[in-house]
Amino acid sequence: MTAIDKAKILIVEDEPAIAELISFAVRSVGCKPVAVSTATDAWNLLLWQMPDLVLLDWMLPDQSGLQLLSRIRESRQLRALPVIMLTAKGVEEDKIAGLNQGADDYVTKPFSPRELGARVNALLRRKIPERSQSLMKAGAIVLDPVSCTVTVENRKIDIGNAEYKLLKFLMAHPERVFSRNQLLDKVWGSLVAIEERTVDVHVLRLRKALKDKDYLIKTMRCIGYMFSEGKDK
Repeated sequence: MTAIDKAKILIVEDEPAIAELISFAVRSVGCKPVAVSTATDAWNLLLWQMPDLVLLDWMLPDQSGLQLLSRIRESRQLRALPVIMLTAKGVEEDKIAGLNQGADDYVTKPFSPRELGARVNALLRRKIPERSQSLMKAGAIVLDPVSCTVTVENRKIDIGNAEYKLLKFLMAHPERVFSRNQLLDKVWGSLVAIEERTVDVHVLRLRKALKDKDYLIKTMRCIGYMFSEGKDK
């Protein structure tokens, strides 16, 4: 996984030593950690930029991690964000409370960095299929995330980095329509200053690279784009 494709992991933990251990576990599986120590700082960061996953401590100085999790799940923009709860609480009732509040997974302290890294990777693969390192196939198109190459009918095609990332995302979510704004956020990230109409330019370049398979990238008028193997009638 190249640096630009690294998953961004938000760590919400108020104990510096534990935050550093978590960061180590995150970096060990090729992800990029961003650590904050309070629920308030976490919320402000979430409103500014969207991470790929949150590692959330239960006990925080300003409010509980459970309260922050509740705010995340109540937000239309953030509700699908994967969250793993981290806590010293080991009783079954607390685990159930976290899962019922919407946590995707639960890791009890003390934890093994290898186990935590494995949990992060597993959740990312489940929740964010475009980050998978497995071959992606659709008809005559094969995309290899390891070598970052695309072949059409067994011939490698010349494709730019932006178009490659766009194709990979769309192939990971076939038959699903995405608006230009959604594609900007999911493919380029919320911090990249790109006009919505620039997406159209990259779609045009992607179709040109795919040549006679350009029909796979469908335009949904007034909505956005999607990847579909069905030919237009």
